[in-house]
Amino acid sequence: MAIDNDPKETSIRVPGLMPDVPRQGGYGPITDGAWSSSPYHHAAASWGAAKSVGTILFKQRELIRGTHSMFVMNHPGGYDCPGCAWPDDKKLTLDFCENGVKHVTWEMTPKRVGREFFAAHTVTELADWTDFDLEDQGRLTEPMVYDAASDKYVPISWDAAFALVGEELRGLASPDEAAFYTSGRLSNEATFLYQLLAREYGTNNLPDCSNMCHEASGRALQASIGTGKGTCDLDDWEEADALFVMGVNAASNAPRMLTALADATRRGAQVVHINPLVEAGATKTIVPHEMVDMALFKSTSVSDMNLQVRPGGDLALMRGMAKVVFEAAETDPSVIDGAFINDHTADYEAYRELVTGTPWPELAEQAGLSEAQIRAVGQVYLDAGRSIIAWCLGVTQHEHGVDTAREIMNLLLLRGNIGRPGAGPSPVRGHSNVQGNRTCGIDHRPPPWTDKLDAVCGITSPRKHGLDTVTTIEGMHDGSVKVFVGMGGNFVMAAPDTAYTAAGLRQCELTVQVSTKLNRSHLVHGRKAVILPCLGRTEKDVQTAGLQGQTVEDAMSMVHISTGKRRPASPELRSEPAIIAGIAAATLPDSRTPWAWYVEDYDRIRDVMAKVLPGFEGMNQLIKQPGGFRIPQPARQREFHTPSGKAEFSLAPLPNVIPADSQTLVLQTMRSHDQWNTTIYSANDRYRGIKNLRELIFLNEEDMAERGLSEGDFVDITATSRDGSVRTVRKFRALRYDLPRGSAAGYMPEMNALIGIADFSTQSDQPLMKNVQVHVERSAS
Repeated sequence: MAIDNDPKETSIRVPGLMPDVPRQGGYGPITDGAWSSSPYHHAAASWGAAKSVGTILFKQRELIRGTHSMFVMNHPGGYDCPGCAWPDDKKLTLDFCENGVKHVTWEMTPKRVGREFFAAHTVTELADWTDFDLEDQGRLTEPMVYDAASDKYVPISWDAAFALVGEELRGLASPDEAAFYTSGRLSNEATFLYQLLAREYGTNNLPDCSNMCHEASGRALQASIGTGKGTCDLDDWEEADALFVMGVNAASNAPRMLTALADATRRGAQVVHINPLVEAGATKTIVPHEMVDMALFKSTSVSDMNLQVRPGGDLALMRGMAKVVFEAAETDPSVIDGAFINDHTADYEAYRELVTGTPWPELAEQAGLSEAQIRAVGQVYLDAGRSIIAWCLGVTQHEHGVDTAREIMNLLLLRGNIGRPGAGPSPVRGHSNVQGNRTCGIDHRPPPWTDKLDAVCGITSPRKHGLDTVTTIEGMHDGSVKVFVGMGGNFVMAAPDTAYTAAGLRQCELTVQVSTKLNRSHLVHGRKAVILPCLGRTEKDVQTAGLQGQTVEDAMSMVHISTGKRRPASPELRSEPAIIAGIAAATLPDSRTPWAWYVEDYDRIRDVMAKVLPGFEGMNQLIKQPGGFRIPQPARQREFHTPSGKAEFSLAPLPNVIPADSQTLVLQTMRSHDQWNTTIYSANDRYRGIKNLRELIFLNEEDMAERGLSEGDFVDITATSRDGSVRTVRKFRALRYDLPRGSAAGYMPEMNALIGIADFSTQSDQPLMKNVQVHVERSAS
């Protein structure tokens, strides 16, 4: 993949990144096989998923243990799937999905990356490997430290590794010269210890993956109803009369949602999908655990309506639906829940005037839909007694993501669709326990329970805001961030502006990566670097008090315990709580926090959490209940912890989301089906009909014709950042796809290179990964 960061000269390759050459497999496996693209017409899940699961188990040589894992995953006494955060369904015997099996078997692989591997390969050599090939080498087995003289990682003892990290952290001029990142994979217990380490050390520099995905949702919900989370649970999904699913590719990103959608359509609920792309999970499904339907090839619809909204046009659509409600109220006032409005909301009249004063042509143009389409979906909302609106990154990763999520809340508030069964907001978190991370303290802004944390733990936490993901990267460049600790994930590939992020990491004095597998972030390292290998969620975690379980929180605020069942990949692996405690003890030698004592028995960590975190009182007893416990949600009881004490209507102006000229397209980056976050399993994307290809751009057929492009032509894609810098990726294949005119789509992390560090929302500070304005032209021969 060729990348230019300046229109006049080719960018210099940052050490550790792959060479900038075209590669049809992108960051996935190298392939020279024939690529193909054809529409996918089959039901989502179904036999395609079943076949894929069998292939995965065979390739990973886990036919027996992998099959056993399916029966313990997402069930009491077993472990929580390390994939998505969709809630466990207690009624299902087999509560797993194709992507969950991929994720688990990728972790369970018998392949190993030990000292022999590192002795045979320099970092410079490994940088030429694809990201797939790096991860495919297997599980890391022991701590490693970078040796600059040999350009290799070499073994280091745990004690020496902790001492190295502690020495660097103690030697900084200020605690704010360090940043403590997490990908979202941490358990609640590890999360609590991690934030305790950072805050006792003296910084709120706690960037996390939420800064890149659902930050807008949290800020919007907090402003609207006084909580940063959705209020719905699975029971609500089973009682709703209408489900509106926005900016979500359910079949790939939350496949177990398909069961809920199929159940909804069978009972007569209306399901509306709102997305620029009509994804496979927005059409029909055969859920694999429904054996009779599988045997008969009987599919179930999971959609009554698909609206292909313009990228960023969701706010206009929500406001248009609200306009339908207000117009209906002129003849039937009961369509608005007047009692709820009067007793529980603020700024209703101002919102009514804003909506009624917005003309239909403007709403339709900004939504990219016809007035008739908006009126039709508005009628679905009017006809439903109870409605849930769910959304994901297609809503949040825009400049006005906060305003859009608040507009969703405005629409729900009009009819009292909160604080009663079968109704409410339901953001779809994409990574297991990313919501628990925020609940338990991973936040660059001091949490509201900071005073309680200090009183219980005997520390003095900093009160000023720390650095989020974007400002951490900027800090690496200006020298204000010198140490980067990555707790899971693959930061350099997840973040925007790949070359800029990589260059920043290279300027750090020390980078620390806590990981299960080799990845790109180990190769794009600081002057000093250590890799600390940790246990996976499927593995037994045995401490002094015996086998330990750790808790996670799903996307609907349920907290339950997860206990690994497999023997660890190496006797040298340590749990994340143990690694955090080791770093803390080496960094804070005078600390009164009993770090080692906590790790002996995780009940001790939970006892402290119960004293600090709202809703966790009696945590050790609550997690023994079947299914765990649900964190209380005041907004669910119509108690709104906002400045007014009421749910607050937003009065945001309608944004202009239409590019300034017809040659500019709005590109959204996304995952393929055979991918989980930055982990790429193959160069295929089954549900979009793609084989052996990742360096591609999906385009509307008319946009292709206007540019003189045919199917499969090589194109260059250029983005101009807000700061005026220009980035180009070269020789991507142009493919026809059912997209609105003026929009485009392609895969991350390959296209992250187009997103400049200045391209982030001023509302949420999120990178604009669903709103990259690009020009596409045929590549020079």
